[in-house]
Amino acid sequence: MSFIFRRPLRAFALAAGLGLASSACTSQLDQVPSYTANAEVVYRDPVQIQQSLVRLYATLAVSGQSGPDGQPDISGIGEDFSQYLRQYWSMQELASDEGIIAWNDGNLSDISRNTWNANNEFIRAIYDRIFYQIGLCNEFIRQTSDDKLASRGITDANAAGTIRQYRAEARFLRALSYWHALDMFGNVPFADESSSLGGTPPPQITRAALFTYLEDELKAIEPTLVPARTAYARADQGACWALLTKLYLNAEVYTGTARNTDAVTYANKVLGASYVLAPEYRLLFLADNDATAANREVIFTVPFDGNRTRTFGGMPFILHASLGGSVPAADYGVNGGWSGLRIKPNIVDLFQGFPGNTSDARATFYTTGQTRTISDLFNFSQGYLVTKYKNVTSTGRPGSSAQANGGDGNFVDIDYPLFRLADVKLMYAEALLRGGSGGTAGTALEQVNEVRRRSGATPLAGVQLSDILDERGRELYWEAHRRTDLIRFGRFATGNNWPQKGGLATGRDIAAFRTLFPIPATDLAANPNLKQNPGY
Repeated sequence: MSFIFRRPLRAFALAAGLGLASSACTSQLDQVPSYTANAEVVYRDPVQIQQSLVRLYATLAVSGQSGPDGQPDISGIGEDFSQYLRQYWSMQELASDEGIIAWNDGNLSDISRNTWNANNEFIRAIYDRIFYQIGLCNEFIRQTSDDKLASRGITDANAAGTIRQYRAEARFLRALSYWHALDMFGNVPFADESSSLGGTPPPQITRAALFTYLEDELKAIEPTLVPARTAYARADQGACWALLTKLYLNAEVYTGTARNTDAVTYANKVLGASYVLAPEYRLLFLADNDATAANREVIFTVPFDGNRTRTFGGMPFILHASLGGSVPAADYGVNGGWSGLRIKPNIVDLFQGFPGNTSDARATFYTTGQTRTISDLFNFSQGYLVTKYKNVTSTGRPGSSAQANGGDGNFVDIDYPLFRLADVKLMYAEALLRGGSGGTAGTALEQVNEVRRRSGATPLAGVQLSDILDERGRELYWEAHRRTDLIRFGRFATGNNWPQKGGLATGRDIAAFRTLFPIPATDLAANPNLKQNPGY
């Protein structure tokens, strides 16, 4: 089969028909998803096995079994808020010095204020979504072992080899979700494909032990995954290396022991592969970013299709909620804005001279009718708007010279770049500056300046560790990295204030325990093996 999928898993319309029944949020990892067709039937057929793999990818993009809503995967919150990427993005952005949202739904404002507790339904949503995904992956991995395949008559070497590849991809997706759990929640419930089903609730694994598990798991699947850049929107070796780089770069936060040389080692693997920076920054965030030179920079993406991947989360949320006020929404390929998201002045101020006196193409802020400062969380006119993403193509459709809209006015065609080359270049530079050794891809300064030159920013004469945090803010804002970055640099709880932080309009320091989110009270009640994170 071909491993090069162009919008491959963009056919996420399949997700509703893959036989997975709708499920409420699970508080236990030993639950098996229900199938309308018995697992003995599904996993006897290589075609249905591939469709089941598609569902694992689709869970990052869709919110249930009937797009855009109607049969949610998890309960306890509106389906639009329950989508994986939407909640992961919100936790990374709204809890940091980047994003703020004007909506007053439930306890959403507590995320922007850094005043959440264990009963926050939005924190529960990302927690439940993470472990729902892990449960799906565990079942796929459980059902596709060599012994299981042989018992079901799948003995052809080519078919079995392809399914082993699928199994490695499922293990990567499980590792991705466990990394999200490690990063956001610390000590969490743990189960894998060997865990007993229907028995006692899963045990709680320590953060350090989960780190070791992820390190071993990613190294184990690396040889089985297809080579880097041969599987667009699927887990390949490049995605595995990028996740290992992130794991090692944050190791001191997760375990107390720095692993910067290991971060350099795996960043080197990415930098030595065939990834290339897109010639223009804007290409990365357009409706045809799968088909332009942007796809040579993207390492792992969550695909969206305005006609086939219909959800009110993910990219439709990020784009629509960033627009409002006097923004002409039609210029961004959508039929209107949702007047929610704005960017805090901390990020705007990284672009010295903005507005009007910066050559940096990354400063994509809309200012008309908007103030730079934010004193009222719920006033949408306070805070500049981010126009980084556009549901338009880089060029016109055949026969047209104008840009064309992607997909649909409500749902968008922009693939979300979860990992990309510029991020790895900056991680490589940071790991070197933190004392990592073995760099074969040039100096930290060379890698940072490659990223800057692409966007017309003046090259730096020298680079220090603090410059990396600022550069990551300029390059990667609105891409769900900021909370993790601030924690790694020791700038999350103290020494870096932003509007509404700690519940104060001008911002204030918060307690160190808030570098982790609480285990939701619902899961603590369901699983007596769990202990709450300190401070909650």
